[in-house]
Amino acid sequence: MTSEFGRTANRMAVETARASLDDLMAWVGVDGLVAAIREPGLLAAIDQHSATVRDTLGEHVTDVTALAEYAREVHAAAFVDGHLLPDLDRLDWSNAPSYLLRLVAVCALAEAAGCL
Repeated sequence: MTSEFGRTANRMAVETARASLDDLMAWVGVDGLVAAIREPGLLAAIDQHSATVRDTLGEHVTDVTALAEYAREVHAAAFVDGHLLPDLDRLDWSNAPSYLLRLVAVCALAEAAGCL
């Protein structure tokens, strides 16, 4: 007897993670990456955050569920540390908090890995 549960649960986890990354890209990724294209210093900062994410996730850096979980952990830690969500319409990306830059880096890596 075989079960579809494992495959169904895994597919659901992947789709949930993909939706989470899509939401993250819509929330901070697009604006952050557009700002980075315009500001070389910001792009360099996001690249440094991307390197940290790559170092942390290792071979899982292209895994949609690992990237989504990493982003969730960054967001949760920022919340626990008392960081309020900034008004992105008024945010000066050159002075963005590091947790936002880390989340933008996750978006960039997810896009590069085809996770979005």
